Amino acid sequence: MNRYVATVLPIIFVLVVLLNGCFLFGKSEPAPNPPQFIDLSTIGGSTTLGPGDIFEVKVYGEPDLSGIFRVSSDGFVNFPLIGKIKVDGLPAIKVEEIIISRLKDGFLKDPQVSVFIKEYNSKKIFVFGEVQKPGTFIYEDNMTIIQAITIAGGFTKLADKNKVSVTRIENNEEKRIYLPVEDIGKGKERNFFLKPGDIIFVPESFF
Repeated sequence: MNRYVATVLPIIFVLVVLLNGCFLFGKSEPAPNPPQFIDLSTIGGSTTLGPGDIFEVKVYGEPDLSGIFRVSSDGFVNFPLIGKIKVDGLPAIKVEEIIISRLKDGFLKDPQVSVFIKEYNSKKIFVFGEVQKPGTFIYEDNMTIIQAITIAGGFTKLADKNKVSVTRIENNEEKRIYLPVEDIGKGKERNFFLKPGDIIFVPESFF
């Protein structure tokens, strides 16, 4: 009996040590997630009109009421039949609603109206740094970071393509985000939608 106990006890001791080791060292912590790029992007569609912007109005079945209009310096356009309309600060869909409402008021029974933005001359984006043609460019609805870099002529050979910064002012607060544009172009990351006034900077690569 004593010989049996003497044989078993060391075995039990070794098992206990091994089990404790499994609890202490066997459970590996999950690897931390790689840093995520902050998503400040929002799909356009609510971009508003301003002085100098050009838009097209189509009234179904009424070619004399359809046409292309430029927003005046004081934010108005002159529309056939209904006169001056203030469009400054309004999205295209709101302009549609105003025209429909005015035309219903004694001119057309059920007007079908569509408004299409042609040029956002009042809205700009700025692209600087390691691009072929740095400068100021007209913002387009639903414009992406890829489109902006393309309009600026593409990257130079020295560009750090995965550390492109976008500076944006929202609610009087400056926000900056760094974008992996090369990875976006390869489909590895989501595209990024710009807003009017965004400042894009492409840094130089040091490697």
